[in-house]
Amino acid sequence: MMHPHTRLGFVNETVGYGVFVTNFIPKGTIIWVLDELDPKLDEAQINSLDPLLQERVRIYGFRDTIYLDSKGKYLLCWDIGQFVNHSSQPTCLPTPYEFSIASRDIYAGEELTDDYRWYNIDHAFDYLLEDGTARRVKADDLFDCYKILESQAEEAMRCINKVEQPLRSLIKKKYLDKIEAVAEGKEPMDSLLRCYYENSRKEIFKTLSTRPNTRNS
Repeated sequence: MMHPHTRLGFVNETVGYGVFVTNFIPKGTIIWVLDELDPKLDEAQINSLDPLLQERVRIYGFRDTIYLDSKGKYLLCWDIGQFVNHSSQPTCLPTPYEFSIASRDIYAGEELTDDYRWYNIDHAFDYLLEDGTARRVKADDLFDCYKILESQAEEAMRCINKVEQPLRSLIKKKYLDKIEAVAEGKEPMDSLLRCYYENSRKEIFKTLSTRPNTRNS
């Protein structure tokens, strides 16, 4: 479920639609929570759908790779969350606790954005930068950014008890103690890589153990 201070809006002819903020949302605010209305579909279910419906899932759904109970299914947000666009400087960051959080203060009229590298993309895509040039995004780009974005997400979580949280009641009880410990600085946030798609986890850590340590350069 998306934060109530959001709306669907038209970005431009190239991008199409996106999600915009209607009121000021401070850093640390929970922007989206996985809820019981969000359907999870496995490959067999998707392949059994009419081609038009399959296309809808592939375009607007994403692979369940960032949550502790991940089984690699596709999530298709039931509300406007499916229209949140990609950015290399996202206003929202995922957490391993089945919600995303505002990475900074977000002002009315701004577009909410995610970094798609977290969502187990199975194909490369190009997106336009503000100067009109294009940049290619690939699935393995995750390894070049995860430490920085995890740090930003943990920093944002330090603010979680300092701001209004309309979606707090939707957080699963099993995460509450851990979230409180992270918010108070008593424990670090769990790594998002530990919650990655189960079938890919072994390959991910194998890759991390053999790649040069250049991710922060």
